[in-house]
Amino acid sequence: MSDRPFKVLGIQQIAVSGLDKSLLRNLWVDTLGLKPSGHYQSVSENVDEDIAVVGSGPVKVEVDLMQPLDPDKKPSVQNPPLNHVGLWIDKLPAAVVWLQARGVRFAPGGIRKGASGHDICFIHPKANEEFPIGGEGVLIELVQAPLEVTEFFQQLT
Repeated sequence: MSDRPFKVLGIQQIAVSGLDKSLLRNLWVDTLGLKPSGHYQSVSENVDEDIAVVGSGPVKVEVDLMQPLDPDKKPSVQNPPLNHVGLWIDKLPAAVVWLQARGVRFAPGGIRKGASGHDICFIHPKANEEFPIGGEGVLIELVQAPLEVTEFFQQLT
């Protein structure tokens, strides 16, 4: 597909969730040694997350450790777990237009600011009749790469 107007540059994040993020912190931070780097809460998304990182500079990867603010409310980040992968995209708006025109289903919410301050949107984990391409069970976050990330990956090619 040579007409693709964007590039997937690399992994921006993975996100894991459960009812108690302290259990996730015990594994990812205390046991595996990832470095804590931030915290994010959103009532509308019903999420309380700690952000840890592996690596450094423009290629560091976030590991978002998420739990619900209220386990009885929706969206339910813990059931099934809102585990997902985030991909750096060099031209997010162009990617969304191009992918949607080819039948990719996006989750509601459109392009918006994410927990790390970057513009994001999500490919829905399930296709439907109108949009026959989905994540096949995986929620995929597309993340607008900042200039330093784009420049780093351009040097590799």
